[in-house]
Amino acid sequence: MKLLSVASEIYPLIKTGGLADVVGALPGALAGHDVETRTLVPGYPSVLSKLGKAKAVRRYEKLFGAPATVLAGKVGDLDLLVLDVPDFFAREGGPYGDHGGNDWGDNWRRFAALARVGADIAAEGVKGWVPDIVHVHDWQAAMTAAYMRFGPAHAVPRIVTIHNLAFQGRFGPEIFGQLGLPPEAWGMDGVEYYGGTGFLKAGLVSADAITTVSPTYAEEIRSPVHGMGLDGLINGRSDKLHGILNGVDTDIWNPAEDELIARRFSARALSGRSANRRALEKRFGLQRDEAPIFVIISRLTWQKGMDLMMGAIDHLVGLGAKLAVLGSGDHALEGGFLAAADRHRGRVGVQIGYDEPLSHLLQAGGDAILVPSRFEPCGLTQLYGLRYGCVPVVARVGGLADTVIDANEAAVSAGVATGIQFAGDDPLALHGAIARTVRLHGEPEAWQAMQRAGMRADFSWTHSAARYAALYRSLLGREAA
Repeated sequence: MKLLSVASEIYPLIKTGGLADVVGALPGALAGHDVETRTLVPGYPSVLSKLGKAKAVRRYEKLFGAPATVLAGKVGDLDLLVLDVPDFFAREGGPYGDHGGNDWGDNWRRFAALARVGADIAAEGVKGWVPDIVHVHDWQAAMTAAYMRFGPAHAVPRIVTIHNLAFQGRFGPEIFGQLGLPPEAWGMDGVEYYGGTGFLKAGLVSADAITTVSPTYAEEIRSPVHGMGLDGLINGRSDKLHGILNGVDTDIWNPAEDELIARRFSARALSGRSANRRALEKRFGLQRDEAPIFVIISRLTWQKGMDLMMGAIDHLVGLGAKLAVLGSGDHALEGGFLAAADRHRGRVGVQIGYDEPLSHLLQAGGDAILVPSRFEPCGLTQLYGLRYGCVPVVARVGGLADTVIDANEAAVSAGVATGIQFAGDDPLALHGAIARTVRLHGEPEAWQAMQRAGMRADFSWTHSAARYAALYRSLLGREAA
């Protein structure tokens, strides 16, 4: 089976969050199910610099006004199709905006171009390679499904995966005439969304199947609270909705073989974590003692509950614990965390930005990872925490609820607890979870049992890839609507 995947990020070439990890790991996992994947991604400088030897397989004199080339090449085991449009992607800054955090004003054009090319490849293939099915990710690629539905590739099955419904790609109505879609694509059953143009909405109404990255999130987005204005559409298409839990790349995230940490370790040899703890304390300027170290690896935003966390720092320090933070986001929250580090020198350390090797050290050296999200489609940091014996302390939402077994009395007694859950969006519940974690950390036998239970849990792509492969096969042979 030949699969075309379309996405705006892919690890290890370009990453702002978990989307890249999923898009980078899934092709290898699907290969074991006889699924041959090629992934279409934008030609950002970081992608082109690592692509190496590549062949031009498709050219456009004017793609939304700019010359474009589709390059075919490989990076490691990833089989890539790269959309090289210097006018759109050869920019300093991030994939979606400048260094100041401002979205590029032409994002609609940049990602409509990606989607248009995805649909063209779905219809015509490249150099004899023609996909049997197309899988697109989030709003940046979702219009691929709409271009397919209203074009020559209408019979090719198409799947849209929602990684985060909060990001929808909403633009004004004036761009519709420039998208190259037929007039009938404008309307409630097309790209029109509350009087404007909705990229994700267009993908969802055009998809043969819709997936989310956890079963609980698939249920949550059917409610007005988490549906972000799309719950009516999603409920109307609930027969096409599937919640498939994300996995992790167990080759990259493996404490027994990780070259990015101070010392390797395993569930059988947890003592190896101590060297990572000391390295973490040194890196973040934390006092060297045996108090529990909480870590945060996150975007510093409202969605991630970081404002709630700000209000809990004094409480955490008051309990004798320490905190190490790696992340970036809202400037006010960045400033608040830096102020907390200044207020609690030696107990709180903060690094603004993202550093992949440092994220590995935080998981390997921290005792507990805090994930107080208001909503979380899946979450990967808690899965990495489980792999590394860094006990997750999570809000009971989305994929967090699906992946962490709360350390209630029964679970602790049975030896199956893997973390601490608490009611989301509740400051008192967060305070209580931190206090409960500190108490459990003071019971070494119970704590190590939790660490080992988490490290033994299987969150590889094995089961999830099988579910995706089964979904692909269920759609093949059935003409698209």
